[in-house]
Amino acid sequence: MILCLAIAALSGCGGHPKGVLTPVADSAPTASRVDMLITTTRGRSEVAGEMFTGERARAPAFANITVSIPPVRKAGEVAWPKKLPSNPATDFATLKADDLTRDGAKDWLNTTVRKSPDRSVLVFIHGFNNRFEDSVYRFAQIVHDSGVHSAPVLVTWPSRGSLLAYGYDRESTNYTRNALESLFQYLAADKEVKEVSILAHSMGNWLTLEALRQMAIRNDGLPEKFKNVMLAAPDVDVDVFRSQIEDMGRQHPRFTLFVSRDDRALAFSRRVWGDIPRLGSIDPEADPYKQELADNEITVIDLTKVKAGDGMHHGKFAESPEVVRLIGARISEGQPLTDSRMGLGDHLIAGTTGAAAAAGSAAGLILAAPVAAIDPHSRDNYANHVGAAMGQSHGKQQIAVKDCSKQARERDAASTSPCRSW
Repeated sequence: MILCLAIAALSGCGGHPKGVLTPVADSAPTASRVDMLITTTRGRSEVAGEMFTGERARAPAFANITVSIPPVRKAGEVAWPKKLPSNPATDFATLKADDLTRDGAKDWLNTTVRKSPDRSVLVFIHGFNNRFEDSVYRFAQIVHDSGVHSAPVLVTWPSRGSLLAYGYDRESTNYTRNALESLFQYLAADKEVKEVSILAHSMGNWLTLEALRQMAIRNDGLPEKFKNVMLAAPDVDVDVFRSQIEDMGRQHPRFTLFVSRDDRALAFSRRVWGDIPRLGSIDPEADPYKQELADNEITVIDLTKVKAGDGMHHGKFAESPEVVRLIGARISEGQPLTDSRMGLGDHLIAGTTGAAAAAGSAAGLILAAPVAAIDPHSRDNYANHVGAAMGQSHGKQQIAVKDCSKQARERDAASTSPCRSW
């Protein structure tokens, strides 16, 4: 009864308006624009302004979206509209949202790559708990704030955008693995594309590493044009990562690992996965990680002291202006997403009732119900939590950066502060 009342009371409430992907007039000439290619394994939506759902499609789909970025905003933040239609002068706003055929996607890519100074592509794979519009606006923010000039390609997989859909989301990454490898194979073969950088966040790292592993095994190695792979807060078992890297062989891209030991989302994931450390929350100075990171020439960026984003400390790579600019610099020189929209009720489910509630227990939802009545982010997620439980589907930042390449290790061999590495 309590759950039914909660659904009725909370239906339609949310942290930001839905339907933000309905195009609006380009009414702010001083705003910036990010034009991106979308490839997705999500199912199509019949809701205006949504485009794609969190369910799985039988085949990949493609789209071209242009997002307007307001001229005045805080770097690292997505300026969600408070009401619709979006106002390009103050909000992130969608200027174009067109479906594309596979051939249309290839044409967009070739045309855009030719405009890039170094013929490069940046591929972004989002993390757990992301609706389609979350991934689009977050990637637009990253592209804008990092200052990259690569052709931006968003890979968005079927996430239901709910804390209690963790298991479904994880299986959706496995479902998308072959489609992502196909994209990588196409980029490797496309003569117009000279360099490829990859940025993955959270659970999206599992998908990325598995696709790269498959590609390396199939092709007996990875192509040289794959220059950078940036792993932000990876929700990946450290033992599994070790085997994935080994399977890729000695010739692999330059890996950059963004870690934060205060990442609460990864601490929760560790409990779910049998208390095995997650790659994104290791101490890179501790054994055995320090030596193994060095052996694989993986650069580590330690964000533990960075104060950015919400209380989960899981989205620092995109929400800290310094870090997102660092990402842009690394991409430029080489050629650190869930949206973290978790409210107090979500934290109560994860922190108070533990893994059982996260798996879908009604007890956790009942505990969260009073909070959801007053907290907008909890209201936004609560109906999805209930559906999952009932079996339904719906200051200056100090950043520690160390280059663990062979040259850097030789340079620092006599130093008292050796390479921060794994």
